[in-house]
Amino acid sequence: MVNPLAGPDHEVAGWFHAHLTRTFVSVLRALTEFGSSEWIGVVLFFAVLFFVWKKWWPSLVTLIVAVPGGMLLNELLKQLVHRHRPFVDGPFVDWSGYSFASGHTIGATLLYGQLALFILPAMKARHWRRLTVASAALLIALVGFSRIALGAHFLTDVLAAIVFGILWLAFCLFAGKPMRRSVVLAPGVPLVSEPAFVRVEETEQAAQSLLS
Repeated sequence: MVNPLAGPDHEVAGWFHAHLTRTFVSVLRALTEFGSSEWIGVVLFFAVLFFVWKKWWPSLVTLIVAVPGGMLLNELLKQLVHRHRPFVDGPFVDWSGYSFASGHTIGATLLYGQLALFILPAMKARHWRRLTVASAALLIALVGFSRIALGAHFLTDVLAAIVFGILWLAFCLFAGKPMRRSVVLAPGVPLVSEPAFVRVEETEQAAQSLLS
């Protein structure tokens, strides 16, 4: 696969590799954990338990398809592209596997992006909505930056992961519409978007009882 940005890719990777220090690496490793499969697995575990407890089945299905599903597709993409990492050994790096696209970055994009999509419908105030989006974007950017600075990925690996993640979330959002056809928006909007809806049949029954 020909990379039209190969020059900038190697320049950015080389600059960070030449300026790595033990302190800088310690900070970067802490940031990169927010996109690690272990951390994502822990967050997903508690989110799944919460959705099962609340019986928010559409949200549960969306979460599973969006996050683990998208990460699995990225692993398939890595096998197809076969791009090697910028640096595979050195005093601060020891990477294995392929580079394109960044698994940590797409994992962060999918996880924090999907959580933001769950939370945003409950945010009535504009500043809270902006804060939610900004927080998700900041976490994604920090994870992506850490992967580039550590020499695990090229710049284009990270940018592609963010783009692919957003596209996959958009696909899951539109593909999940049939599951939400039988629900309408209720006045009381709780924390997550799922209970912000009630079934049409229940609404119709309530309306009929009032009329009678």
